Amino acid sequence: MLKWAGLMRPAGGAPSTAHEPSRDKVAPEPLWLEWAALGGMLLFATWLLGVRGVWSLLLASDPTGITLVIIVVFAAATLWCGARARELQQQRALMQASRGWASEYWQALAAAPRDSNAPLDLLTEQTHGPHGTAWWVNGIQLKLGLLGKVIGFSILALQIGNVQSFDPSQSQDLLRSLTTGLGVALLTTMVGLVGNILLGLQLTRLDRYADRLVADCQRRGLNLPQAK
Repeated sequence: MLKWAGLMRPAGGAPSTAHEPSRDKVAPEPLWLEWAALGGMLLFATWLLGVRGVWSLLLASDPTGITLVIIVVFAAATLWCGARARELQQQRALMQASRGWASEYWQALAAAPRDSNAPLDLLTEQTHGPHGTAWWVNGIQLKLGLLGKVIGFSILALQIGNVQSFDPSQSQDLLRSLTTGLGVALLTTMVGLVGNILLGLQLTRLDRYADRLVADCQRRGLNLPQAK
């Protein structure tokens, strides 16, 4: 994705700034504060839904427990995003002092100026590597929602198949049993979609911040002006 930038060279051969990176200051983006603001809004929404009785309704309407699993996965992944945002922001600050991942990249670039792709691969693994697993977890939420839909409609189909004859006096009980499967299908799908959207938003922001971190490391390592 960013390997093309590792091929850039100033005229005259290997980058002379691999040993002494430029000291241009880069205004750090408040990534962790952005996540904290989002986390605060999610906590408020969680409290509000609890007061309104939405959580109890969701959990009581899903006997399979898939909705609870999706919520737990989303909460754990969101906390991981917060920790990852803090780590990336710290590495951005350490770059100003020529430490951390940036320093490792510059040292590797100085040791192997003719093979700049290898140091770049190591840098992108540090900045983007863990995000791959997080995106997989994000997809799991959607798949669990679809699994709940399949289970819900399967319950609905089985209940309809067990109906031997229609008795008007039992219509209320019949409708209640049929709507159980339909409720499982719709609720798990809805929760999976909402979790997928919200977690995808966080991961997209992390990826963009990591891209910017890699680009700034390369600019300083190759003595190129910082992007405005």
